[in-house]
Amino acid sequence: MNEFILRTEKLTKAFKKQYAVSNISLSIPSNSIYGLLGPNGAGKSTLLKMICGMLKPTSGNIVFNDHKWSRQDLKLIGSLIESAPLYENLTARDNLKVRTKLLGLPDSRIDEVLNIVDLKDTGKKHAGQFSMGMKQRLGIAIALINHPKLLILDEPTNGLDPFGIQELRNLIKSLPQKGITVIISSHILSEIEQIADYIGIICGGVLGYEGKLKKGEVLENLFMEVASKYRREI
Repeated sequence: MNEFILRTEKLTKAFKKQYAVSNISLSIPSNSIYGLLGPNGAGKSTLLKMICGMLKPTSGNIVFNDHKWSRQDLKLIGSLIESAPLYENLTARDNLKVRTKLLGLPDSRIDEVLNIVDLKDTGKKHAGQFSMGMKQRLGIAIALINHPKLLILDEPTNGLDPFGIQELRNLIKSLPQKGITVIISSHILSEIEQIADYIGIICGGVLGYEGKLKKGEVLENLFMEVASKYRREI
C-alpha cells in the first residue's frame, strides 16, 4: 500500500494577479482522516477544487497513488464540495440509481452505500423533504458510489444541527476502516479535533503547518500560533 494516497507539489492557483493558493505541498497518508483547516477565504476550497479537477492549477503538480494526477484518477476520487448534487424530486434510492446508470455500476451498490450512510429506510420520501443532515449524507453516498479511494469533503457540517453533526462525524470516522482516505476542510476547530489523524493549516493561501494531530493537543492554540505567525509576515 502506498504511504501517501495524495501529494501536492508547490501547487499554485492565481486568478489574474491574485494568488488564491501559493506553493502548497501537502502529504495525505493512506487510510487516514486529514483535516484541512483555515479561516474563511484561506484557499481551502480552491485547493480541493484543483484536486477534484474543477479548477486547473496555475503551476505545481498533484500526485495520486504515486503517479502524476490525470482526469482518469477521478474514478477513484469522490467529493462533496459546496451543496450536495441532489435531484430533490427523487428518492435517495432513485438519486443513486441515476449515478449507477451513468457509471455502469450494478444496482447492488445502491444498497451498499445507503447502508454506509444510514439512509436505507427513507423509502419513498423525496430528497427535497430531507433534513440538511440527511441531504449531506445522501451527498456523501453519491460521492461513494464509484468505490473511491479518496473522499473530499468541503465544510460538510455547514448548516447542520448538533444531531446532524454527530451523525456525520460518526460516518466520517468509519470510512478509513473501509479503505477510504478522507480529506475534510473546515474552519470549526472542535470538529476536526474530534476526528482527524493529521492536519494542515492554510492561511492566506499558504500552508503554515502540517503534521499528525497529537493526543491531547489543544488545536485552537496551534491554529492561533500558525495564523498569528503568518499575519506577522504579510
